[in-house]
Amino acid sequence: METTERPLLEVKNLRKYFPIRTGMFRKTTAHVKAVDGISLSINEGETLGLVGESGCGKSTTGAVILRLEEPTGGQVLLEGEDILSLSKKKFRGIRRSMQMVFQDPFSSLNPRMTVAEIVGEPMQIHNLVHGRKERDERVAELLNSVGLTSEHMSRFPHEFSGGQRQRIGIARALAVRPKLIIADEPVSALDVSVQAQVLNILQDLQESFGLTYLFIAHDLSVVKHISDRVAVMYLGKIVEITGKRDLYRDPVHPYTQALRSAIPMPNPEAKGQRVILEGDVPSPVNPPPGCRFHPRCRYVMPVCRESEPELKECSTGHLAACHLAG
Repeated sequence: METTERPLLEVKNLRKYFPIRTGMFRKTTAHVKAVDGISLSINEGETLGLVGESGCGKSTTGAVILRLEEPTGGQVLLEGEDILSLSKKKFRGIRRSMQMVFQDPFSSLNPRMTVAEIVGEPMQIHNLVHGRKERDERVAELLNSVGLTSEHMSRFPHEFSGGQRQRIGIARALAVRPKLIIADEPVSALDVSVQAQVLNILQDLQESFGLTYLFIAHDLSVVKHISDRVAVMYLGKIVEITGKRDLYRDPVHPYTQALRSAIPMPNPEAKGQRVILEGDVPSPVNPPPGCRFHPRCRYVMPVCRESEPELKECSTGHLAACHLAG
């Protein structure tokens, strides 16, 4: 699908801190800084991949954008309107414009509901259909668009494979005709042979339904096939954003370089040197001062321990938060 230069979604200085309560009176003694001041934008028709290790704050970012979690601070603008400042009643009217495809296709589907009920429920909640006949016709169309048939409508989630269940989850997300879909690791629970099928379906649907994606993953090789641009996240911060070609050809941030070096290559001899990250990811409760990556960085300098680098442009359209970035 052709993208535009007009942002559909803008995230500005978004923060989400989870309180840690201890003692008899459950007093707040610290905070888990899951998302700590990130900013990004996604243009209409674009797919932005959000990548990072488990626990870096990717899924929390998606949940806060959809207000499944209320933010600690910052702004989320959908077509220029700050949806975080809206009352829950006003937000409900906008909520249908943004939908999520979850990581686990089994736990996200109600086991007591048929496929027709699962996919049709959002339409009924938002009054998009009138009567069961119209609902079933629309459900059949959506199932067909994700590679299933109307014969599957009367079945229950346990009767399907993991890949089929994820297709049902995608059909449910499409039911209210959204503009933005946040896909939270939608293929990580699937077999490798099925992952490519689901990614192809998402790409086809983007073209036919005019969708914009925030595609969350921990694997750079997965987002390579579906993303237009990629944002790399580490310990609650965005450390690099650029087009996927630049990211894979010339990553700037040392953390991105390490992620890229772990991608399997068809020809091992053509692969560069593997970058091994030492140590564990620091605690988001007490992140290191300065650059949060400095305890694991092979290029660490004294300034890295003292000053937090800004996310700034190091070449056209290529932003990185690193003191070494030119």
